[in-house]
Amino acid sequence: MTDIYDLQKLGEEQQATKYQGAAKIMMAMNLQLVHSLWGSAPYSNAFTGEVLTPAYDDAKAIYQACLTLLDEGIALFNKPDPTVDLSADADLIHHGVATAWVKTAHALKARLLNQLSKTQEYSTASIFTELSAAYTSTADDASITTYDVRNPWNQEAVDNAALLLDGWLSKNYVDAMTGTTYGIADPRLPLTASLTQFGDYRGTRNGGDRVGTGTDQEESYISLTGYYSSTSSPLYIITYEEMKFIEAEAAFRSNDLPRAYAAYIEGITANMNKMGVAPAARDTYINDPSVSVGAANITLALIFKEKYKALFLMPVTWDDARRFDYGYQGFQLPLNVVTNTFIRRLVYPTVETSRNSVNVPAVSDVTQKLWWDQ
Repeated sequence: MTDIYDLQKLGEEQQATKYQGAAKIMMAMNLQLVHSLWGSAPYSNAFTGEVLTPAYDDAKAIYQACLTLLDEGIALFNKPDPTVDLSADADLIHHGVATAWVKTAHALKARLLNQLSKTQEYSTASIFTELSAAYTSTADDASITTYDVRNPWNQEAVDNAALLLDGWLSKNYVDAMTGTTYGIADPRLPLTASLTQFGDYRGTRNGGDRVGTGTDQEESYISLTGYYSSTSSPLYIITYEEMKFIEAEAAFRSNDLPRAYAAYIEGITANMNKMGVAPAARDTYINDPSVSVGAANITLALIFKEKYKALFLMPVTWDDARRFDYGYQGFQLPLNVVTNTFIRRLVYPTVETSRNSVNVPAVSDVTQKLWWDQ
């Protein structure tokens, strides 16, 4: 975010409005993550270098700052003839395409607005407005495909292969995909997970010990050749299928069940097509009665379940889990938890509590809910 701040200032100095716009949208991307993990955080005077112990902005103010940054980014991209055009080579997300950045800004706004589902500020009309200006296909997705060495999730898989065991898969996820939880096997699982020595897929219970020794393929890991975790796999920031599941949820909450159901099916279909699921396997899954329930029987539980699957490895799934109060079928608490409840936030890191303690808000523990999760 410090680099983004510098980019924004340089863009202002050179009247490079598209670089300014990209900087504001990227700042919102990162600030949204900070907001969703910690709530309040240093922001307004955190990047000048003049204040070594910056005050914390209120969580709601940070949320609003994200929306403002996105609006400002859109406005900057809509200005004509910048003095310095956005370089396709320098832009690792949208390769210099201004219209793509504008769509991404609207997509991020839709995500932010949907985060308010537990609050009085939630507005399905506002969400639909942003969706109408956001993505229309998976070709619009915001992602990174250029790396110094490899996709970071591939590094997890490489570490596992070297027995540095740090990318094994949760039993919650694996059971949801094998059919153990929902009664139907999901054809995307072989595209994300490694087989065990037993020729099947097995997850590790959160908070518990490894399965067996952990070194003899007794459990499933992130695959070395997986769709999301090969050397050059795209690292997704926000996607078309997320937009469809946001639409499905907002339509359901506004009692437009046909629209909710159509968006739900499209979200599943688009994700499977993007991942390269064979058409026959895709259709078998989608046409299963537990998935193709019809508009009259669509539920939030089905929408959240399919969104959880389609957004594998994306941080927004934790926002969703908290908004849904971890209501996924069969979703288990970690073993050995101190309190009998799921976590709702992160505590502040020691680099903050030791160096900026006068400003760090009091946080009782990780079960304390953030403002949008009440």
